[in-house]
Amino acid sequence: MKKLKVLIVLALVALFATPAFAVDTIKIGYNIPMTGDIPKVGEMSKQAAEMLKADINGAGGLEVGGKKYMLEFIYEDNEAKAESAVTTALKLIEKDEVLAMIGPNSSKQAVPAGQVADDNQTVMVTPWSTNPDTTFDRPWVFRAAFLDPFQGPVAVNYAVETFNAKTAAVLYDLSNDYSKGLAEIFKAEFEKKMGAGTVLAFESHGTKDQDFSAQLTKIIAKKPDFIFVPDNYNQVALIVPQARKLGYKGEFMGSDSWGSAELMTLCGDDCKGLSFSTHYAAAGATGATKVFIDRFTAKYGTTPDDVAALTWDATRVVLLAIQNAGKLTGKLRKDRKAVRKGMAAITTFEGITGSMKFDEQGDPVKCAVVVKISQTGQFEFTKSVCP
Repeated sequence: MKKLKVLIVLALVALFATPAFAVDTIKIGYNIPMTGDIPKVGEMSKQAAEMLKADINGAGGLEVGGKKYMLEFIYEDNEAKAESAVTTALKLIEKDEVLAMIGPNSSKQAVPAGQVADDNQTVMVTPWSTNPDTTFDRPWVFRAAFLDPFQGPVAVNYAVETFNAKTAAVLYDLSNDYSKGLAEIFKAEFEKKMGAGTVLAFESHGTKDQDFSAQLTKIIAKKPDFIFVPDNYNQVALIVPQARKLGYKGEFMGSDSWGSAELMTLCGDDCKGLSFSTHYAAAGATGATKVFIDRFTAKYGTTPDDVAALTWDATRVVLLAIQNAGKLTGKLRKDRKAVRKGMAAITTFEGITGSMKFDEQGDPVKCAVVVKISQTGQFEFTKSVCP
């Protein structure tokens, strides 16, 4: 009887200690802003990632070296803060032990988090960051977006050609690496093209500012042909209406940080007719891009913005790098190094935001598009500009 009890106990231990099936997983971390100033960015990133994960896991997992692995995506909120992005990166790398990391998106968070990823030899791919410092001299950090030194001239040339602009003004966020860097690039490029002093006003503000009347009053008094605003969409939705209330009837030119789906919800009619440079245009898309847009819209009830599209591409690049690794050993440091080699092996990639070739800094050489906001609030393709 005693022997029988022992056997029963052992059987129960085995039953509860052993899962019904053993499935190997690949963990990827997402360092994204789910709260803070730009929560829509985090929401769109997560939705795109979840759709892609469902596709792959639904097909039995990601095949690496003849073996299938289920994907586990870990989402951490960086609150749209630089310091939070750093602690989030450390948590994902050290505690969650992710194989690779997607994000942060905004350069303000991606620049410091990129240093953490590089120091800890973990591949990081930022979907949306365009500041060169994010990847510069960081062999473990990559991106899916074009760079500001390319985007700046795109905005300059479009404004000069379309608005017949001879002068400009700039309003930017002094505490945001992305906004400040792009503002400086734009100023240098515009004055190089149009002559010294043609940027009539170069005004800054803080990230938390809600009232821009002082800066806008100075800008409007200079009577520029247009105002360049490389700010996040939530700030644009305050700046443009305030400028209109102060009597400004001129043009605005924006950058890819305008591309969130929430811009028109926040800005409304005041932003209709405005233009900005970005990564892709949903309206009029064809091929694989249209398939992605249609599926995303059907699943979530909203058109995917550039953040969603870039997150899809960034995640697919990482998954391709993992496959390029050949096999996974289960030894994290060794596997991370294999993924880094797998990233280096990717010379070209066909993404839904366009074809890209990666240079020695881990930056893609790819086209930009300029979109115009229609009277129905749609982001309509205007032109494509390629390197």
